Amino acid sequence: MAKIIVITSGKGGVGKTTTSAAFGTGLALKGHKTVLIDFDVGLRNLDLIMGCERRVVYDFINVIQGEATVQQALIKDKRVENLFILAASQTRDKDALNQEGVGRVLEQLAKDFEYIICDSPAGIEKGAHLAMYYADEAMVVTNPEVSSVRDSDRVLGILASKTKRAEENKEPIKERLILSRYSPDRVARGEMLSVEDVQEILSIDLLGVIPESQAVLNASNSGEPVILHEDSEAGQAYRDLVDRYLGVDVPHRFVDPKKPGFFSRLFGGN
Repeated sequence: MAKIIVITSGKGGVGKTTTSAAFGTGLALKGHKTVLIDFDVGLRNLDLIMGCERRVVYDFINVIQGEATVQQALIKDKRVENLFILAASQTRDKDALNQEGVGRVLEQLAKDFEYIICDSPAGIEKGAHLAMYYADEAMVVTNPEVSSVRDSDRVLGILASKTKRAEENKEPIKERLILSRYSPDRVARGEMLSVEDVQEILSIDLLGVIPESQAVLNASNSGEPVILHEDSEAGQAYRDLVDRYLGVDVPHRFVDPKKPGFFSRLFGGN
């Protein structure tokens, strides 16, 4: 049975699409048939990060409105077996999304896929709500700063009260925290909230801590999920995250300040 997972946040620019691309790619690398859906109608960034923007013929809205079939709109990733992308429309607005149409598409995808990853727009408007509505699980992406964490807390309220599971009094959506753009050195200087601070505020299970990294921008600009950049700390953190999600006991890395090396200590550097 397919599992529908929404990647969400209260604030824009925290790394939702980067996380959707990396997480979905990681699941596919582990042999799980996975589809990524871009719910950010009008902006459409997921296909850019996945490097398939030139291959988009039909999009999510075309399928919802009956202008194309799911099979026509799905784009098969060229690098990773078992990975597919359903792009958002760049020319429509969010009103083109509707609950019945989204449900119908998800139902069709559930027949062929193990994991359906919904890349949500930021905030609590219509597109974000529809991305959450049918979810079985939610990954809340936040940065270690007060406004981002506060907005994520509002999203948790919606997940608990305005989804299909909530309406039908079913088992609540399983919520997990992904802390992105984390810098232990800045935390030590008091410039960022710590992992413990964020967990105390949001009170949900921590799935992964993604370090602040130039590799994320480099990967996005080259149209590759950062998880494929195995030599980068961000890529390694996402691989750990996927393993942890799949039940492997993996300790959290990149959460403590780096200790200065021998020569740095010898010559008084930081």
